[in-house]
Amino acid sequence: MRKKLIAMAVALLTTVAANAQFEAGKVYVGGSLTGLNMKYTGADKFTLGVQAQAGYMVSDDLMLLGQTSYERSGNDAVPTKFMVGVGGRYYIEQNGIFLGANCKFLHASGGYDDIMPGVEVGYAFFLSRTVTVEPAIYYDQSFKNHSDFSTIGLRLGVGIYLFKE
Repeated sequence: MRKKLIAMAVALLTTVAANAQFEAGKVYVGGSLTGLNMKYTGADKFTLGVQAQAGYMVSDDLMLLGQTSYERSGNDAVPTKFMVGVGGRYYIEQNGIFLGANCKFLHASGGYDDIMPGVEVGYAFFLSRTVTVEPAIYYDQSFKNHSDFSTIGLRLGVGIYLFKE
């Protein structure tokens, strides 16, 4: 019985903490670590990457994002990748889960360029009123070489939601 009460209290506090965090006019900045063999492609071996994002809440629960990332992989044919893109997120306010869609331009060493639309599902876990830990599962679709460069993976990020003035 005691465990059930604690679980209900945690669920209630999480719901209250997530509520009203995703208001129109807020600015978002975030960064994440990618790779570390938390993703799969047909061509890559070990990969390590960093990603930076900035966003703006255009309405309650809806954010527009700009993002850039850099990856270094064990693939000798394409050892480095640089991506820049735009996207959006929709937050399910009651629990902090977000659904995202984006489109990125990828430029890799060796002259490889690609357009990669993607989707993600993640969770914004608030550590404080403004700082979150954001695990997400993502899929990026390669238009140029599906079997080698389409990617499914896990991303672990940190976000800061700045209050509107």
